[in-house]
Amino acid sequence: MTSRERVRTVIEHGRPDRTPIYGWVRANMDGPISQAFGSCDAFEDHYEFDLAHLFGGPGSYEATALQQAAAAGPILPDVALELPMTDPDRTSDYDDIAAAIKHHQTDRGRFVYVQTPGIFECLNGVFGIENHLMYLAMYPDVLAQVYARQAEWNRRFAMNCIDLGVDMVHVSDDWGAERGLLFSPKTWWKLIYPAHKGTVDAVRARGCYASLHTDGNNNSVVDGIVKLGYNVVHPWQESAGMSLADQKANWSHEFSVMGGLDVQTTIGFGDLAKLKSEIERVMRLFADGGLLFCTTHFVQDHCSIEELKVAFDTAYELSRSLARA
Repeated sequence: MTSRERVRTVIEHGRPDRTPIYGWVRANMDGPISQAFGSCDAFEDHYEFDLAHLFGGPGSYEATALQQAAAAGPILPDVALELPMTDPDRTSDYDDIAAAIKHHQTDRGRFVYVQTPGIFECLNGVFGIENHLMYLAMYPDVLAQVYARQAEWNRRFAMNCIDLGVDMVHVSDDWGAERGLLFSPKTWWKLIYPAHKGTVDAVRARGCYASLHTDGNNNSVVDGIVKLGYNVVHPWQESAGMSLADQKANWSHEFSVMGGLDVQTTIGFGDLAKLKSEIERVMRLFADGGLLFCTTHFVQDHCSIEELKVAFDTAYELSRSLARA
């Protein structure tokens, strides 16, 4: 199988020739990786990464107007509703994404997914998270209008990325704390769900896959994630009470997981025996499919390059040895 075929097989609930491998390593580990391998590109080539996570494109709000509004004090939902948004159809704003598609998909054959805004997470940048959480209780009706406006912008952003040739649209929207949602499930269903539904439906209608990133514990709305139609969920964070065994048993026929290497508890703490055993546990659990092996978030800078190499040496070898078993 090619990398793209391998990843698609997992997403379509088939059994791949081996577990696809990827990791979020660039943000904090660029220096050590470049010193050891020459570049992050060389690291990804060395471990034959099957996926690539692309960033870029326009921001949602006109920067000057947003700065001016913030200078006057906390931005309220009715003010946000009047803030000018950027044109998501300006072709030149996608040049960086197009270049990344060429590098990873065209030149290396990888499955590429592009990060796009969610709803709650991206608007934390406008309101501040503490204010935003208060606004959910104080101004739900106006927030619904802000969310609908953002959702339409997100949909157009996603359509433009699909036009460029991405394999999957990746929506980033953190909802979870360590043991539950940051807000009530009732609020999620009333405000968050409808704002996501239009984008996911539009992506799926184009024949493209949709993935969701949401940190923390989201157990109380997994049925909603299924109803939204996401093909992939990242990270399914076990350190926040999300069991990969439960996902495998109960929801693997609904969506695949991207994750398995927890940056909060497993990699970056110098316990190589635990690191290896945890990678083996997860990869054995999903040996017949259902997993896009990946870090649960960016590997943190307290991780040594030696430990990073142990992690990906282990994953690389296991993905191949388990396939031969």
